[in-house]
Amino acid sequence: MSDEIPQDQIQNTETPERLRATSQLIAHARQELGRVIAGQSEVIEEVLIAVLCQGHALLEGVPGIAKTLIVKSLGKLLGLGFQRVQATPDLMPADILGTTILRQGGDSGSGTFTFHAGPVFTDLLLVDEINRMPPRTQAALLECMEERQVTSDGVRRPLPGWFTVFATQNPVDFEGTYPLPEAQLDRFLLKIRVAYPSEAEELQILERHHAGSGAGLLEDFQLAPIPADLLAAARAEVRSIRIEPELYTYILALTRRTREWPALLLGASPRAALSLMRVAQASAAFDGRDYLVPDDVKRAVQPVLRHRVMLKPEAELEGFDADRVLTDVIAAVPVPRR
Repeated sequence: MSDEIPQDQIQNTETPERLRATSQLIAHARQELGRVIAGQSEVIEEVLIAVLCQGHALLEGVPGIAKTLIVKSLGKLLGLGFQRVQATPDLMPADILGTTILRQGGDSGSGTFTFHAGPVFTDLLLVDEINRMPPRTQAALLECMEERQVTSDGVRRPLPGWFTVFATQNPVDFEGTYPLPEAQLDRFLLKIRVAYPSEAEELQILERHHAGSGAGLLEDFQLAPIPADLLAAARAEVRSIRIEPELYTYILALTRRTREWPALLLGASPRAALSLMRVAQASAAFDGRDYLVPDDVKRAVQPVLRHRVMLKPEAELEGFDADRVLTDVIAAVPVPRR
């Protein structure tokens, strides 16, 4: 190994033939979702990554910045089923999983027990304000996320193959909430930070709503859905991205370095390393490459690890946050050379 990976390889402009489905999907998604949502291009890419990597995502941001609209628009664009749950402190596991009910039959008065499926039996599930959900219900949902099935009355019921949870939470409102434990946070592939739009984007939002003379509801937009076979092909292409041995070593070096970082009380787990690899593969595919480079891994570090590391109290008092610490970790780990 001698020279660093050349920049012309990092910025390869020719998309390999075997990444055609991913290239088409990304171009179509950017065009169609751009008609509905002003800005938030990075967030849109990250929610697409979650779907293609068969992972779940936690979206964090203040109310009113299009978190719900992004996920609803994605479901409509991908032609997938969509359900929304508004979390409240009295939400029970049966409210999201479903329950068995007795249906009376005929004149005999006999009846049969029938399972009534809950909102988890869908492709994209949006859980608004997941930290307002009581711990028992959080645990039931997060078990579905991990096992991709619901067990009711001893019967296992598989969830759809595209089942993906997008959960939201408000980073500034903690009254009456139940923060997710670290072990449950680790079930999310990504933690996506949804920021305020720029001034130009916010102006565009006002102009669009005024021009539409209405509330700008998603139903007002006719999005051209992405064919199911194209979506499945893109998922397969992401999994096929080539990874050289030195990139495996780089991913491990980054995650293992968090476990010994002075400002961190809890570092990244082996599951985090696997997640970092998967998201980096998607990042490479989105750039039109069929191989991984260090920059793909670097881009994936913050959304993949920011919810999997825990800062020491003294670091928080000094004004550090997870993103700042992870930036320092990236800078401290040598980039692999060829």
